[in-house]
Amino acid sequence: MENLHISSEETDEYDGHNYYLYNDDNNDDDEITLENETTNQPLIKRKEMIGKLKLRRNFNDTFHSGLAAVIDYFPKYELISTPGAIVNPDQRMPWGPTTATSFQHLLAMFGSNALCPLLMGMSPSTSIFFSGIGTLIFYICTGGRLPSYLGSSFAFIGVVNSATNYHYVPGGPGNEHIGVAAGGILVCGLIYLAISLLVIFAGYRWLEILMPPVVTGSVVIAIGLHLAGSAVSQAATTGFDAWMAMLTLISVCLVTMYAPGPFKRLPILIGGLIGYFVYLFCGIGGVGPGIDFQIVRDAKWIGAPPTHTPVFESSAISLIAPVAIILAAENIGHIKAVGAMTGKGGQGDSSSLDSLIGRAFLGDSLATVIAASFGGVGTTTYAENIGVMSITKIFSTLNFLLAACISIILGVLPIFGAVIQTIPPGVFGGLSIILFGIVGITGAKLWINAKVDFSKPRNLLTAGICIVLGGGMVDVYVEWGTVKIDGIGVATFSAIILYQLLRENWGEIFKMAYSRIRYGKPYEKSIDDFGEPTDDGSVEKDQHAIEIPTVSENNNTTTPVTTTTNFSTTPITFM
Repeated sequence: MENLHISSEETDEYDGHNYYLYNDDNNDDDEITLENETTNQPLIKRKEMIGKLKLRRNFNDTFHSGLAAVIDYFPKYELISTPGAIVNPDQRMPWGPTTATSFQHLLAMFGSNALCPLLMGMSPSTSIFFSGIGTLIFYICTGGRLPSYLGSSFAFIGVVNSATNYHYVPGGPGNEHIGVAAGGILVCGLIYLAISLLVIFAGYRWLEILMPPVVTGSVVIAIGLHLAGSAVSQAATTGFDAWMAMLTLISVCLVTMYAPGPFKRLPILIGGLIGYFVYLFCGIGGVGPGIDFQIVRDAKWIGAPPTHTPVFESSAISLIAPVAIILAAENIGHIKAVGAMTGKGGQGDSSSLDSLIGRAFLGDSLATVIAASFGGVGTTTYAENIGVMSITKIFSTLNFLLAACISIILGVLPIFGAVIQTIPPGVFGGLSIILFGIVGITGAKLWINAKVDFSKPRNLLTAGICIVLGGGMVDVYVEWGTVKIDGIGVATFSAIILYQLLRENWGEIFKMAYSRIRYGKPYEKSIDDFGEPTDDGSVEKDQHAIEIPTVSENNNTTTPVTTTTNFSTTPITFM
C-alpha cells in the first residue's frame, strides 16, 4: 500500500482534518480512498471526495463573487469631515452629523407624509411605515446613487376621494372604503412598474417626447388647483378655524423667511406646531372648541400599523390608475432637479443621474405596489427633501437610508398616529393651502426651467385647456360604462393628446410617411440633396428640403432636422 499525504490546502477545503490517500492494488485509481491519519480507517472514496471538494469550492467562489458584486453595487461612502463642504451622494459626514441630517430629512417630509393620508381617511402610521419601506426599496433599486425620500403622493388625494366618496373631517371617521382605494392604487403601481421596465429596456427619451415640460407642468398645476377647494373648505370649517388657518399660514411663511439656521428648513412642522398649541390653549381658555384627546388615550404605544386588503372595482381603478403617468412625470422632474444640484445631470455620461431614471421608476413603482397591498398610499419622491438638499448641499444617500429606518420605527407606534389625528381643521386647512399652492407653483417652475415658449399656440392651448379642466372639474366626472375619470385624469389625458395633435408640421410628417411607405425602407438621401457648398465651406440648404420635428434637449420644443424628397445615387440612410 502506498500512502500519500494530502496538502493542508486540500484538507482545509474539505473539513480541516489531515487524511492519507492510499492506493489499493486491487482497485483502479477511481477506488482510491481517504484514510484518517489517526484511526487509519478508510473514510470516503476518491471520486466522492473530489466531487464534494469541487462542490464546496464552487459554492465558496459563487458566494464570495456574489458578495463582492453586492458590495460594489452600493457606494463605499468616502468620509468628508470638512465643515461646510459639499457632500456628494457617494460620500458621508461623521456619524453624528449624518444622524442629525437624517432626522432633518425625516422632519422635512413629515408634514406632507402625515397630512396626505389623513386627507384620504387613511392611517398616517401606515403611510409613514411604508414610506420607510419604500425608501429602502428605492435605495436598493438605484444602488444608493440617487438621493431621494419616498413619501405619500398628493396626486392620489383627488382620485381616491372621488373613487371612495370620502370627505375629510378633522377628528371624524376614517375612510370606510380604504380597500377599494388600495385596489386602484395597486393597479396604478403595476402600470407604473410596466412603464419602469419599458424605460429600463428602451430608454426614457420616448417618455420625454410624450410628456414634455409643457405637459407635465400643466398637469401638476391642475393637481394643485383641483385640491385647492378642499384646503379652503377645511380652513373655513368654523369662524375660529378660519382665524387659526390664517395664523398657521402666516407662521409657516415667517419661519420660511426669517427663522435662524436649521429651523428655517422646517417651516411646515414649526408652523403646524404653533397653530396646534395656540388652538389648544384657546380651547383651554374657553375661546375655541379645543382639542379632544380621547383617541390618544385609547391608542396603544406599540403595535403594527393598520392594514387593509385591496378590493378591485373597475370604476375606482379607472379613476386612480392614470396617476401612474403623473408619478412618472414627478419622478423625472425630481431626478433632473437633483442632477442639476449635484452636477450630475445631462445625458451621455455613465455617472449622470439621468441614467437612473428607469431604476428610479422601478423603485418607486415597487414601493407603491407594496404599500397598496397593505392599504397604504402610493409613493413618490419628495420635493421637500430635495429642498433640504438644495440648502444644506448634503446629498449623501446614507442620510435617506437612516431616515427610512427611523420612519419604520415610528410606523409601529400607534400613539404617534393618534396624536396626528388630533390636529384641528383650521391648522390642517392652513397647511393644506400652502402645500397645494406649492404643488401648483412646482408645475410653473417646470415651465420656467424648460423655457417653454407660450408664443406657440401648441403650448398655449395644451396648458390652458389642461389647467381649466383640472381646476374646474371638482366632483365632476367623465363616465363611459364602468370607466370613471375625474378632473385630474381628464386634464392629464387632454394635455398628452392635445400636445401630440397640435403639431404645426403635419404636412411634412405625412410626406415622410409617404416616402417610407412608397420605397419600403428607411428614408434615403443623396449627397446632392444637401445643396451646393458656399464660399465659406458650408452647404446651402436645398429648396425642396422638408423638416422633421424632433425634441430639443433644452426646452423640449420642436427642432427641425433637414431632409429632402429627392432621391438619387450615393445614398445616405437616416434611421
